[in-house]
Amino acid sequence: MNDPTAESDQPQMDIEAELHKSKYETTRSNSAIEYNAERIRSSLARLSSSSIDELQALTAELKKMEDFLKSEVASIQRQIEGALAGINIIIETIAPWKNSSAPAPTMNARAFRVGPAAGIDVAPARRAADS
Repeated sequence: MNDPTAESDQPQMDIEAELHKSKYETTRSNSAIEYNAERIRSSLARLSSSSIDELQALTAELKKMEDFLKSEVASIQRQIEGALAGINIIIETIAPWKNSSAPAPTMNARAFRVGPAAGIDVAPARRAADS
């Protein structure tokens, strides 16, 4: 019963079993790590591709906005140039009036009438209306 070879084989078998178990767990652990790494890679690829697509869409939208703003700036510049041209025409038209001499003030500040009713005095009519 006490076979010396049997006792020496038992520790060897335990070591081999442990090595096999360790190798299996390492392989299983490596498989899990590789699986997780692949999941992470695939998630990153999806996120980065959607991010890149979103950035490209945003870039296109910003380009359209830039083109719109450039056309609006050009339109406003044309309107300002037109307004300035109109102001220059008005200034050129008014300039001769500014340089002409003003008529001399009359000594009699009373207004006078010309025409058929020139001789009619308005004052008596007001007095009659006041009464």
